[in-house]
Amino acid sequence: MDVLTAEALSHELATVPDWAHVGDAIARTATRSDFRAAMLYVGAVAYLAEEANHHPDILIQWNKVTLTLSTHSAGGLTANDFALARTIDALT
Repeated sequence: MDVLTAEALSHELATVPDWAHVGDAIARTATRSDFRAAMLYVGAVAYLAEEANHHPDILIQWNKVTLTLSTHSAGGLTANDFALARTIDALT
């Protein structure tokens, strides 16, 4: 999988408005009602990530879950990152 060009990156970013471009990754923070709800959300994200064979970095802070996506093997953002971001967004 190739790293996205600047033009392709700009187009893909428009499809995931809740995600921020941070360096060579995209990230979003989802807020849930409490810790249990945050953990259930993480479980759902983990299931989707396994299905896609593409795994985000996950930071859990009580009711907040920050997800960061980048294709480390490619050295930056690829179409896989945005495909998984859109799939994750469908959870909310």
